[in-house]
Amino acid sequence: MANDLGLAFYITICCVTFIISKIILMILLYKRWKRKNMIYEEGNFSGGKMVMFRSPLLQSVTPDVFLKKTLKLSNKDIIGAGGYGTVYRLRMNEAMAFAVKRLNRGTADRERGFERELEAMGDIKHRNIITLHGYCTTPHYNLLIYELMPNGSLDSLLHGKSVESKILDWPTRYKIALGAARGIAYLHHDCIPHIIHRDIKSSNILLDHNMEARVSDFGLATLMEPDKTHVSTFVAGTFGYLAPEYFDTGRATAKGDVYSFGVVLLEILTGKKPTDEAFLEEGTKLVTWVKGVVEERREEYVVDSSLGCSCPMDEINKTFNAALLCLETDPTKRPTMAEVVKMLEQIKVRESST
Repeated sequence: MANDLGLAFYITICCVTFIISKIILMILLYKRWKRKNMIYEEGNFSGGKMVMFRSPLLQSVTPDVFLKKTLKLSNKDIIGAGGYGTVYRLRMNEAMAFAVKRLNRGTADRERGFERELEAMGDIKHRNIITLHGYCTTPHYNLLIYELMPNGSLDSLLHGKSVESKILDWPTRYKIALGAARGIAYLHHDCIPHIIHRDIKSSNILLDHNMEARVSDFGLATLMEPDKTHVSTFVAGTFGYLAPEYFDTGRATAKGDVYSFGVVLLEILTGKKPTDEAFLEEGTKLVTWVKGVVEERREEYVVDSSLGCSCPMDEINKTFNAALLCLETDPTKRPTMAEVVKMLEQIKVRESST
């Protein structure tokens, strides 16, 4: 009898806990929906709509003014282009400018990419995540309006052959790595539902005027409820950054983002692209090349030569160790992004205490 009462009590507690957790989740989701749908102003025009999120930066700009400016964008305003669409610089005045991503309509995949960005970015406010200021829908294309990052992307600075590229010293590289890690950790741990980016790479890490990293491009992002471990989806992303298990399972997980970030860390350390021509000629890739050298304790041979011989090898070795943990073949052995942030933070803490 006592055992039956105990079992009944246990089942009751479990049911109540489950119901309460669902109620809390629904409240959080409602608040998220309410923020997305209540904090904007609209400007309508024939066949489309302009929506601007309210912020101190936009107090002096109306959606109609924004709309008139976007309709005047031309090829001379282009600052980036790719399979995802075209990015323009939208200059409002001498002191205010934005980045406008134009996504042509016409396929379900393009429409879904636009919807993913809005879904993921609607109410995110974090110093290491790009800020979405608004969007525009028309019959032929969609626009996403972001803050403009004056220092471009990590990819262009590390690998670019134009005037945009420049030598990054070690303190700046470390700052970028830590900032990007904090941004991804925020997506994984603090957003409800959690956000899996699915396309972490150096070209999606943008840099503001202080060289602070901002994670960008949420066209492949997937939302995941806190009680889930993965989301089944089609394999997408960028070759050289994708976790090996992703190809086998088609499951998007937070640990897949961790692997991709590990590749970015290797880029920062070595200055080489994951698919560098030298690797392709040898039938290998950045990850396997670095793993082989690090196992032989010859990290200094893979460090970007532009850093010079005066960079702190102790800090660099610790960063290599963090990268290799992120790149474990078994995803269960990889750290979470919160743990990666702690590892990177400890590098400077230990260095300053010695």
